[in-house]
Amino acid sequence: MIGVTALLHHRVATGLDDQAHAVLDQEWAAMKGYLRIEENTETKRNEAYWYYDDQDTEESRIVLNTKRIYVITDRDGKIIVQNSTQSPAVSPSFKEIGLEPPSEIREKVARAVAVSRPNTEPMPFWTVRRNAQGDQFLVRSGIVFDEEHLLGRGRGEPYYVAIGLPLRPYNNTLRQFTLLCMGVVPGALILGSFLGWIAAGRALAPVRSVAMAAQRISGSNLSLRIPVRDAGDELDYLIRTFNRMIERLESSFQQMRQFSTDVSHELRTPITAIRGQLEVALFTAQTTEQYREAMFNALQDIDRLSQIVRALLLLSQAESGQLALQKSRLDLCEVSRDMVEQYQIPAEAAGVRLTADLPQDCSLEADRVQIERLITNLLSNAIKFTPEGGEVKLLVRAPSAPDEQIELVVQDTGRGIASEHLKHIFDRFYRVPGPSGGAPEQGLGLGLSFVAWIVKAHGGKIQVESSVGHGTCFTIRLPAPGAGSGTVELAGQPAASLMKEL
Repeated sequence: MIGVTALLHHRVATGLDDQAHAVLDQEWAAMKGYLRIEENTETKRNEAYWYYDDQDTEESRIVLNTKRIYVITDRDGKIIVQNSTQSPAVSPSFKEIGLEPPSEIREKVARAVAVSRPNTEPMPFWTVRRNAQGDQFLVRSGIVFDEEHLLGRGRGEPYYVAIGLPLRPYNNTLRQFTLLCMGVVPGALILGSFLGWIAAGRALAPVRSVAMAAQRISGSNLSLRIPVRDAGDELDYLIRTFNRMIERLESSFQQMRQFSTDVSHELRTPITAIRGQLEVALFTAQTTEQYREAMFNALQDIDRLSQIVRALLLLSQAESGQLALQKSRLDLCEVSRDMVEQYQIPAEAAGVRLTADLPQDCSLEADRVQIERLITNLLSNAIKFTPEGGEVKLLVRAPSAPDEQIELVVQDTGRGIASEHLKHIFDRFYRVPGPSGGAPEQGLGLGLSFVAWIVKAHGGKIQVESSVGHGTCFTIRLPAPGAGSGTVELAGQPAASLMKEL
């Protein structure tokens, strides 16, 4: 604001100065219209004559304004007389601001004559002078020629003429403007700063409330949310984004807590069993066979405990990116055929018919170990949850077009999965309850978590359809060689064809 005020002050000062120069230019033009320097026939000297109608108020005013501050001299600086009064052609006001020395007048006349041309305005001279009281006057001086030159009868004698204009009104105007600026600008700055402080406080009040609400949120109360103001502005967008972030954090913390609980439960069960069996053997066993039986049962529980630890370690490495895929070109049909052959004996033992529908060839870029683990988990689950007399089928569909994907399908005619459990089957340690809400089947509850990770790591998708009493169908789509990797999503649909993708 100070810079703007300084610029405005400069513009006002320049404007007033231009106005003063314009007024003197107008008076100079009027002076040339009314002033004549002619030869007096009696004295044989050139004298100044003012030709105007003294009965005309306008002409009288113009001439009187011009004659307030003026002087007329010859080329040597000697003041000439006025014919009407035979008095010197100089006003009292001009005497107060001081006459120029004759040498300076001769120099100005010589310079003006040297550059003057017929029918052109001689060069002006501008000066600012002061009287004894310190008042400023703007003076415009120059040369005029006698009547012969003005009538075009030759180059006449040049005369020096100067007229002045008091600058007090202009200076007063500028001074008033300066005082006004000095009084208004600081007040405006103070008022603007105060109003800006109030406006900033009001504008930042919602931000402060958001910050205070964020400070109250911690790991123990992630259920808190920042209320939305419903103003539809950027702050509301920020609040909604922050709330969504808190929801994700709450979900992550919940998963961590659930994981810790599940791990504690899964590890505590075999450890408790081992401790109990060893204590029983220690206090009650009497024969070598009893000790051997207790040790055998303890080893079984230790083996289960080792399986849990190995599975958790492997899954943790996989999800943290420490388990890198060793991809190579492999024939999915060959791998699937080998897996079906390996599971024929367990299927026959369970009374389940295991078949495969495979094309001649279906190549893809994948990690053989992980693909075998994927098929193993799906086939073992299908055989486990399919009653005697049921059927498990593995299908591989090769892409028929460059933009299609490879499909691996494992379907069974087992008991199926209820819709309320489908959205959790890929969670770690989650086991579907038995029929009629009974105890879950034996297992770690990690197999499908591995399946989901393997599919995701290969850029594929997994989809499950299941209906209670009609069986379950897992469909895995993997990118064909040279195709772009897909994304992994999770979705669900109720009813018989519930869909879940990861």
